[in-house]
Amino acid sequence: MTERKDITCIVCPIGCKMFVTTKGKKIQHIDGCKCKRGAEYATYEALDPRRMLTSSVIVQDGEWPLVSVKSSQPVPKEQVFTVLKEIKKITVTAPVNLGQPILKNVARTGIDIVATKTVKKR
Repeated sequence: MTERKDITCIVCPIGCKMFVTTKGKKIQHIDGCKCKRGAEYATYEALDPRRMLTSSVIVQDGEWPLVSVKSSQPVPKEQVFTVLKEIKKITVTAPVNLGQPILKNVARTGIDIVATKTVKKR
């Protein structure tokens, strides 16, 4: 089945409006991109869209009540809400260090959730 997707490129400030035609899991045609990087972005976005996730986790006994976290790699778009539900369930105890894995292999994605700041113990 042939499908057409409209994609706005976010690789650079130009923001090309691209039109991608796919058939199954193959790109048939990309129209509207002005650079190679845009074509690469459109390919990934059409065939395997992923998103970096950021959130926060509750910290017990910390100088701050929350620690900011992010995914170590982009998460498949269809699993974003599952991953966010898993993050919402956890609490950590201070101290928390920048880059510390908070949740490994979240939702069986092979992706870790890591702290993006340090939170010292109270």
